[in-house]
Amino acid sequence: MEALGSNGAFWGWNLPDLRSKKKRFQSKSKSSDSTAEATGAGGYRFPLKQAVTAASLALTGDTIAQLSDRWRKQKQSLSGSSDTSKDVMSSIVSHHDWLRALRMTSYGFLFYGPGSYAWYKYLDHYLPHQTAQNLMLKFLQVLLNQIVLGPCVIAVVFAWNNLWLGKLSQLPNKYQKDALPTLFYGFRFWIPVSVLNFWVVPLQARVAFMSTGSIFWNFFLSSTMSK
Repeated sequence: MEALGSNGAFWGWNLPDLRSKKKRFQSKSKSSDSTAEATGAGGYRFPLKQAVTAASLALTGDTIAQLSDRWRKQKQSLSGSSDTSKDVMSSIVSHHDWLRALRMTSYGFLFYGPGSYAWYKYLDHYLPHQTAQNLMLKFLQVLLNQIVLGPCVIAVVFAWNNLWLGKLSQLPNKYQKDALPTLFYGFRFWIPVSVLNFWVVPLQARVAFMSTGSIFWNFFLSSTMSK
C-alpha cells in the first residue's frame, strides 16, 4: 500500500498527515498531564490511598503503644497475684482508650498522609533526581525534611491532641515542655530513616515507608502526648 502513495498522494491530494498530528497531540497531552500531576496544576486530588495508609499505620502504632504501656503497668500491679496471663490480657483489652486511638487515626488520615505526600511531591518536582553527582542535593532533601516537615508534624499532632482533649489553652505550655525534646528525639530516629526514604524508596511508597517507621517511635510520641 505504501507503493500507491500514503495520505492521499496517489490521488494528487496534499492532505496533512492526520496520524502524525494525532501522535503529536497525544504526546503533548501526556506531557501536559505529567506536568499537571507533578505541579498540581490539574486541580487538587485528595490522596486517599496515602491517607488511608497513614491512618491505618498510625492506629497500629498507637495500639501497640497502648497495649505495651498497660501490659507493663498490669504486670507491675499484679506481681505476686494469682491472676493468670489470660486475665491480665483481658483487662488490658477491655481498658483500651478508643478515643485516643481515634485521635491518632484521624490525624494520620487528615493531616500526616496528605500533608507528607504533598511535601514529597514538591521536593521530587523542584529538586533534581538522584545521580552520582548530586548526592549532596539528596542530603539537602533529608535536612529539609527534618527542618521543615519534622516541626510541622510535631506542632500539628500536639495541637490536634489538645483540641480533642479540650485543652487548647494548655497548648503553649505543652509546646514549651515537650516539643523540643520530642523534635531532638525525632532527629535521632528520623534522619537515618529519611536517608533511606530519599535514596531507596520510590515516591509513591514514601508515605507508607515513613508511616511504618512511625510505628517504632510512636511509643515515645504517644506517651509524650498523654502526659
